[in-house]
Amino acid sequence: MAFVCEICSKKHQSGHNVSHANNKTKRTFNPNLQRVRALIDGSARRIRVCTRCLRSGKVKKAL
Repeated sequence: MAFVCEICSKKHQSGHNVSHANNKTKRTFNPNLQRVRALIDGSARRIRVCTRCLRSGKVKKAL
């Protein structure tokens, strides 16, 4: 799987680096993904989840 949150499908966005001279070069903004053991359909699985989903409680962590 690519660099994508498995809960909310958040993925990279593109934008620009802007220098002091206002030169613009392409760059990507990646989501802050963590690999966590989460309960998925009653069983523990390792998934990639963004920190916003973790913080908001959309993921039930496995013990």
